[in-house]
Amino acid sequence: MQTGSIQAFEVVFLLLMLFVVAFGALAKKLQTPYPIVLVIAGLLLSFVPGIPRIMLNPDVIFFLILPPLLYSAAWLTSWREFSYNLVSIASLAFGLVLATVLGVARVAPWFLSGFDWRMGFVLGAVVAPTDAIAATSIAKKMGMPKRIVDILEGESLVNDASGLLALEFGIAMLVRGETATISSGLVRLVYLITVGLGIGLVVGAVVNWVERRIDHGPIEIALSILVPYATYLAADSIRASGVLAVVACGLYLSRKSSTFFSASVRLQAWAVWDSLTFILNGLVFVLIGLQLPYVTQGICDHSLRELLAYGALFSALLIVLRVFWIFPGAYFSNVIRRRLLHQKEKLPPARQIFVVGWTGMRGVISLAAAIALPQTLANGAPFGQRNLIIFLTFSVILVTLVLQGLTLPPLVRALGLAGTEGRNTEEEEARRIILEAALSYLDKIREEDGRDQGETYDDLEHHYRHRLSTLKRDPSDEHSSHYGRFVKLSRDLLRVERQTAVRLRNEGRINDELLRDLERELDLSETRFLSSGG
Repeated sequence: MQTGSIQAFEVVFLLLMLFVVAFGALAKKLQTPYPIVLVIAGLLLSFVPGIPRIMLNPDVIFFLILPPLLYSAAWLTSWREFSYNLVSIASLAFGLVLATVLGVARVAPWFLSGFDWRMGFVLGAVVAPTDAIAATSIAKKMGMPKRIVDILEGESLVNDASGLLALEFGIAMLVRGETATISSGLVRLVYLITVGLGIGLVVGAVVNWVERRIDHGPIEIALSILVPYATYLAADSIRASGVLAVVACGLYLSRKSSTFFSASVRLQAWAVWDSLTFILNGLVFVLIGLQLPYVTQGICDHSLRELLAYGALFSALLIVLRVFWIFPGAYFSNVIRRRLLHQKEKLPPARQIFVVGWTGMRGVISLAAAIALPQTLANGAPFGQRNLIIFLTFSVILVTLVLQGLTLPPLVRALGLAGTEGRNTEEEEARRIILEAALSYLDKIREEDGRDQGETYDDLEHHYRHRLSTLKRDPSDEHSSHYGRFVKLSRDLLRVERQTAVRLRNEGRINDELLRDLERELDLSETRFLSSGG
């Protein structure tokens, strides 16, 4: 790469990072999910003269951006909830994807000029995967039932694989002139799933073995960044599902990380991955908005009015298809869960089912898949509808992400679902059991040590019993209020310590290296008090 192209790349990258930081801060101030703000900002910036035209490269999305984002999402997913809701997740990730593809293949030729059912099949496969970032952030913020969040996150983890598989068959029929059969489709699906999951678990087992033999933050963090790329490429190289491989690896290592990460490494890894996922997601959503010039430049045979009408009608079609599927899908999923899996799970209320149907936001995977479509058909003729497919995909992302994202909070409030999650009794119970176990161990070793260190044991017992008292339901309880005062005073004292350390550095009595060590100790102490809920 020549010096000029390197400098041009640096300028573009710095510009994108500036957009992410500036509009991410604006999203926080507006208390709006940052994907929505970043997409709108990117769209508006695309009209500004002088802004570089940055074309989205599908290979960059699929091989550079997607693996770490999938891995991070899988890592943060609870295997207990994922496996418990697997039938409901599969209904959306496979059943709804199939219904979307077939529905678009059937309906699109009615109102999209030049489309036949095969082009409709490809279009349906392109827009089938969902992106749950905006929806789940709103759901968590508004205190919606956790089951909704778990199902939406599980759907977005898996439906990338099913959507890309459908796209593979659509391209084979349309571009290469092949004839797909149900049997070949099932064989391919089984291969994708089994081999993809197998590769993910094998890589996870190897990484687990390696992790148990090292304890070094930078090395382990570097390894954690390497893992999703290695897993995705390994699966993709043998035409298995890289998506499912990364998801399986992330779920497996997340369960095992409690035993191989030390406390310091875990804190460092959380900080790095939290920043990395924000940066990658931020870049992706800004890039989506900036694609408007590229999306429209190749369409010459349709007026702007026709394009807007096509985009609105097609977006409405996808929303309707999801809502229509969601109710019978929820019913049949519930039947399977109750009768075959013997789960004591009632059918969710209609308002909860409708909210899940309203959260079908699309993201960058759909746009990358559309841009990656070949430009010629099997007979060598140009793929004339390719540019319109890219435009329709772009329209769907804007409509579902912005319109549905901005209307979701008032809809949740109107349906009475805001703040219905209630107290987290599971967390309270877990904290109580953990503290009682610690007190029990303290009593045991106290008897073994005798009376020599009685004052030390008394201080520790007093501290743990005050922490235990905060879990009681009555906030006016004497012990609970005492511990709350203890936490507040502790924070104040830490602030005094921090200010004093900085003053000593400014006076030249300690150097910057010692200040950083002291600040790290104080930061860890303050983090503990922040997480204590005091």
